[in-house]
Amino acid sequence: MEEPVMKPYVIGLDLGGTNSVFGIVDSRGDIKATTAIKTQVYEKVEDYVEASVEALQAIIEQVGGIGTIKSMGIGAPNGNFYTGTIEFAPNLVWGHDGIVPLASMFSEKLGVPVALTNDANAAALGEMTYGAARGMKNFIEITLGTGVGSGIVINGQLVYGCDGFAGELGHITMVRGEQGRPCGCGRTGCLEAYCSATGVARTAREMLEKTDRPSLLRDLDSEKITSLDVSIAAEKGDQLAKDIYEFTGHMLGEACADFAAFSSPEAFIFFGGMTKAGDLIMKPVKEAFDAHVLKIFKGKAKFLISSLDGSSAAVLGASAVGWDL
Repeated sequence: MEEPVMKPYVIGLDLGGTNSVFGIVDSRGDIKATTAIKTQVYEKVEDYVEASVEALQAIIEQVGGIGTIKSMGIGAPNGNFYTGTIEFAPNLVWGHDGIVPLASMFSEKLGVPVALTNDANAAALGEMTYGAARGMKNFIEITLGTGVGSGIVINGQLVYGCDGFAGELGHITMVRGEQGRPCGCGRTGCLEAYCSATGVARTAREMLEKTDRPSLLRDLDSEKITSLDVSIAAEKGDQLAKDIYEFTGHMLGEACADFAAFSSPEAFIFFGGMTKAGDLIMKPVKEAFDAHVLKIFKGKAKFLISSLDGSSAAVLGASAVGWDL
């Protein structure tokens, strides 16, 4: 009788609004090889999958070929764990108008089982297994990138809800009525429209237009300003840039005060490019949380920045979904 062939690796895909990062991961959580492509270059999902598989071939060969791959796990915006689909994802060119059966498309091309979950849920899984949330059973992971995502863990389990989409905290309404900014989801006033990297850039443009205050940001093309530009200016002492982060952090802290009311998390863990701003954003987050949280929750939640570098949390979390197949 032939021995079963060991398949020691799983592919993890962190599918972000800007970049797609692939990692081949072993059972200990070591990432053996990585590659990446730009997510938004492709207008059709078929072209995106084709380019992804092409990029993957090189790193699959590095670990001994497709015979060593057990499965693939994907963390994606608006990813549905139950169905393996991406549904009406506002920040994806090829995914915002309908339901995309991404897991089955990758499975067909690669010849291995594929599972998919929300990108922020994947980051939370990675954080719980390998990062700052190790040993925690109640926490909220908030991803601050092109959008604002969240992975909610209660009693040691990710919250999926009845349809796979529970935990869209980036789309709670922060500003109601006509004053609310339009959000990519089609509604107005969402947290994401203010506290994502895109939202920070929008706040910068608004402040520059509405005031004549001096700022290093005035030396830049306002349409091309990024959250990184704002962070750099703030670190150089630019008061307008500091005020932009103050506004952003306060809104995020107020939102967290509301989140505490329904799940009483041990920690809020922040993940993504915007966390590089450090205290510029975290200080106002904590101040606003303390000012607005219900008295019984005061002083209980920690505010942490992910201890996993780059896209490691999301790649490892995505791969963790694959091990269960």
